Amino acid sequence: MTDSAPTDSTRLDELEIRIAHQDQTIEDLNAAITAQWKLIERLERQVVRLAERVADSEQAISEAAAPVNRPPPHY
Repeated sequence: MTDSAPTDSTRLDELEIRIAHQDQTIEDLNAAITAQWKLIERLERQVVRLAERVADSEQAISEAAAPVNRPPPHY
């Protein structure tokens, strides 16, 4: 072996450092995905509520508009 070649101990240390960084990255990504998933679920619930409100508003408008289409009572 030459002096410039890394020893087994050095290689092992470098691999352990890489694994530690990769583990931290995986944990960070998992936390980000979990936060995004919670946000998506909250937004989905909000969209459902808004769709219900729009449907209720459309129904109220159509019910309120129905008497306008009737002829006046003096006919």
